[in-house]
Amino acid sequence: MKRTVKTTVKGFQTIDGAGVKLVRVLGNQTIKEFDPILMLDSFDSVNPADYTAGFPMHPHRGIETISYVSRGKMVHKDSLGNEEAVTDGEVQWMNSGSGILHEELVPASERLLGVQLWLNLPQKDKMSKPSYHGIKRADIPEIPIEGGILRLLAGSYKEHQGYVGEHLPLNYYDLQLEAGAEITLTMGKDESVMLFTLIGDIEVDGQHIEEKTAVKLTEGDSVTIKNGDKPSQVLYIASKALNEPVAWAGPIVMNTEDEVRQAFVDLRNNTFVKTELDY
Repeated sequence: MKRTVKTTVKGFQTIDGAGVKLVRVLGNQTIKEFDPILMLDSFDSVNPADYTAGFPMHPHRGIETISYVSRGKMVHKDSLGNEEAVTDGEVQWMNSGSGILHEELVPASERLLGVQLWLNLPQKDKMSKPSYHGIKRADIPEIPIEGGILRLLAGSYKEHQGYVGEHLPLNYYDLQLEAGAEITLTMGKDESVMLFTLIGDIEVDGQHIEEKTAVKLTEGDSVTIKNGDKPSQVLYIASKALNEPVAWAGPIVMNTEDEVRQAFVDLRNNTFVKTELDY
């Protein structure tokens, strides 16, 4: 059964971090519909003043943050001691688990283009051991498809394998399509699937989708994406819906309000970041 468009969400301009201008597409109003993707922020600017303030050190618990830097550069530092820069076409994947402090520096570049996803953690993994992984260009298969290229950011595509996270399954593709291209992707019927038009407009089941729009697809085992008369860049994101309660306050996402309150108590008491002996 072919998947069609269930919901579309167009983002809005906002400011986050120390003064970074971005487009917030998914957030606390779209939790249920796009489960398990909690948040999607889009970055697209040729003006370094929009983003070089960056995101100073801040906490997270209960989620995985996945940043795809299609163009530009981002430098990650965290309380585990990790420090790494990713640049054009690379990915930062961080599991905040039981608690991590991190910062993201965004140096000036010709163009900053990309997205950050918040992938929810299953209840059983909320207090898992934090980790960080940078996915470099050499580790991202670039697979020729009819009318373009599929960059396998994570998961699998046919016989090809990319990076696999430790918790929820995630197939994450960057589809770079030529003008007039058409591609049909297949997937499991029980997968939660969305698209995001990073650059350009597309058509899904006869419905026109504008640039910078998130699309939740209906259930089914395939979807056909038709490109318009200009090249496009479409992100395909497929995972497994958790159908679990969500309690969300700022950078903390847990299952109950008590767990959220405990996270802030831990921050005040300087017990937020756990030690090796705690696992």
